[in-house]
Amino acid sequence: MDLLKKWTDNYIEAGCDEVGRGCLSGPVVAAAVILDDNFKQSLVNDSKKLNFRTRMQLDDYIKDNVKSYAIAELPAEFIDQHNILNASIHAMHRALDQLTIRPELILVDGNKFHPYNYIPHQCIIKGDSKILSIAAASILAKNYRDRLMIKLHDEFPQYGWNTNFGYATKLHQEALSKHGPTKYHRRSFRLEYD
Repeated sequence: MDLLKKWTDNYIEAGCDEVGRGCLSGPVVAAAVILDDNFKQSLVNDSKKLNFRTRMQLDDYIKDNVKSYAIAELPAEFIDQHNILNASIHAMHRALDQLTIRPELILVDGNKFHPYNYIPHQCIIKGDSKILSIAAASILAKNYRDRLMIKLHDEFPQYGWNTNFGYATKLHQEALSKHGPTKYHRRSFRLEYD
């Protein structure tokens, strides 16, 4: 099924998505994308449905063929202070802040969002598998976060972040038990290391 290119006919739309909500470590990352009218890419889909290589190949195409895009991250400390839902929404707001074009409608993956700058928004459950701009945002956010976690793996290789990207795999849990948490771990999350 082709993803919808536009939710409406009359507004400049920005698609928003975030990645990293369920991770034990690393930041939450959000992206916002305003599509160009001529954007054509049949491979763009929910980032969770694409393999690593395909996502990375789409990265430059998306960045080079949209009207505007932006990516924002918030660290574990912010997540611990404000909770993961608020941090995810705040990261989306930060991405929207950086767009070079002001959207007239914000399309958000999921069912929760806080009002942003008096711009109307529409929450869409599974929006990243329905709306092209949200899918593009999901790809940019996931690629950014994956690259970052691969870099952080060099600093703390025992946690396997180059393959689990901070999610609670068996290797990650075992490393927490053996080595304890790092500065990148979310202390407000249930970290199994006692």
